[in-house]
Amino acid sequence: MQVNPAVQSYVIEARDLLAQLETMLLDLEQAAPPEAVDSVFRALHTLKGGGGMFGFPALSAFVHHFEDAFDLVRMGKISVTRPLLDAALAGRDHVIALLDAGGDPERTDALANSPEAASILSQLARAANLAPPPVAPAERGWMVHFRPAANALMHGMRPDLLLEELASLGQCEVKCLAQGLAPLATLDPTQSHLGWDVTLHTTQGRAAIEAVFIFAEDAELTITEIAPPEVETKAEGPAQVRSTAPSRAQHNPETVRVPSLKLDAILDQLGELVIAQARLNQIASRFGDSTLDGLVEEFQRLIGGLRDTTLAIRMLPIETVFGKFRRVVRDLSVELGKEVILETEGGETEIDKNVLDRLSEPLVHMIRNSVDHGIESTAERVAAGKPAQGLVRLAACQDAGEILITIEDDGKGLDHERIRQKAIERGILAPEATPTESQLAELIFAPGFSTAEKVSSVSGRGVGMDAVMTTISALRGSVEVMSRKGEGTLISLRLPLTLAIIDGLLVQLGGDIFVMPLIAVDECVEFDLTELKRDSGRTMLAIRDEMVPFVDLAHVFGVPVDGVARRRVVIVRAEGQRMGLVVDDILGQHQTVIKPMSPFHADLADFAGATILGDGTVALILDTTSLLRRLLDSPSQALAA
Repeated sequence: MQVNPAVQSYVIEARDLLAQLETMLLDLEQAAPPEAVDSVFRALHTLKGGGGMFGFPALSAFVHHFEDAFDLVRMGKISVTRPLLDAALAGRDHVIALLDAGGDPERTDALANSPEAASILSQLARAANLAPPPVAPAERGWMVHFRPAANALMHGMRPDLLLEELASLGQCEVKCLAQGLAPLATLDPTQSHLGWDVTLHTTQGRAAIEAVFIFAEDAELTITEIAPPEVETKAEGPAQVRSTAPSRAQHNPETVRVPSLKLDAILDQLGELVIAQARLNQIASRFGDSTLDGLVEEFQRLIGGLRDTTLAIRMLPIETVFGKFRRVVRDLSVELGKEVILETEGGETEIDKNVLDRLSEPLVHMIRNSVDHGIESTAERVAAGKPAQGLVRLAACQDAGEILITIEDDGKGLDHERIRQKAIERGILAPEATPTESQLAELIFAPGFSTAEKVSSVSGRGVGMDAVMTTISALRGSVEVMSRKGEGTLISLRLPLTLAIIDGLLVQLGGDIFVMPLIAVDECVEFDLTELKRDSGRTMLAIRDEMVPFVDLAHVFGVPVDGVARRRVVIVRAEGQRMGLVVDDILGQHQTVIKPMSPFHADLADFAGATILGDGTVALILDTTSLLRRLLDSPSQALAA
């Protein structure tokens, strides 16, 4: 079934507005200045008006109750309280369900009349001290004249839905005004030619009628109250009020919504263009024609700019994910009876949309784990001399070619001895094994592993942290856990900035070519071959006033390099540490299209993927962070590989 573009646009905007509404409501819990209350009221008013216009009457009617409650807050008749915000947040979730119903009358009616909806509205009435409505409100008569603007249909207006909503207010008679209609042969079907006169008898007031037409741009609209027949009036005629409906919020002309699939398609084509450009560079170098070289250089500059622009479009601030976790922590703290707050930092850090979309679920698991397992109860914290309120801190920053995300809590920390006992019970660890605390901490990511005594609605089945490791590994990321008993736990995630195209440094090793992410490269220096004659394994290289450890990649990967007279060292940086990687030669920079490894080679930890060079050969992309971590932790094992 084809979806009306205007309705689809409303649904997208409504979801954005509901995401903002959640943040605004959580902000009100900290402070409730008048401008913040006004923002919430405007968001509710926009949701209600749009719902009525675009075929979501149940949504509009439901939101109307919350609009009334926050109107009372605006007028200072009630204050913002925890029960009011609880009801509003639950209502916001119910509105999402109504949106998901897609305007289907059967589904929306079931949701609107569900016990959940009744419970939310009852909770709202109690929180807002709303008086019960009059038992038998007086019915009034109204004459409504409505004629849409000529171009209204092209902008998505549905007069039939507006008339339907008007009819839902009470008994009405509708008269179509078709005078002056052009002959069918010359009629423009894209224009609106009709008007309507509606006689309405309803217990609702003028505001309810005006709300029906709130998004009717430039419409001819007159609302006239009809005096009761038994009452004589000495006025010359009924008082008429011409209502100019406020214009619908316009899209920012500098912003365009583009489906992510289209961006992915552009990036795929761009990747092929980058590979073709690399091939063109090689062909041009063989001809040695200065004119061709100039054209190739210009072509390379244009492709580089197109690549940067395309990747920038795909980059989103991580705050779009961070924002939702305030609600997660709030709901969990209520469910578990704990006092917990969430602090975030570095939300402006940008990351590829594909990485961001897959990051949400792992972060939810880890935050839930911190609140459930990490943060103690209020009584336990006070007894331990800690603040009654627990803290979970979520931070992000860019570190070389990676995004570093940390989840830290000030709870009780990991019980390493208990983890060891559970691991032995499950056969994960041999009884005689003597793992380090770091190795024990990594066991929390083992499939099915849990130290919980019983399964709860929050945790205990041992699947959450396993899912975290699976997702992070699929994103070519890494996880590290640091914990001190009684002080808290810090979990660090390292993820690539993008999964698409990077600037790389081509290096040669034996007869093979490898790519190092350029963003992780500090510098390149000449190498004295006598340094390799030492018998101490990993050695140190003096670079200016600093001693930098280095290893020979030929030994690491088992590549023969006999007869090589001159070698180079690439100094790379990861996790705040520097190391030199000895290679045979440095071939230059290269725009690298990252291709995933095959399923048979996906477990090769030192490689981030592969790329196709200009001559059609395949070069492996080094995962410098993983490689450096392994070399720094166990150099002798790496050199013997």
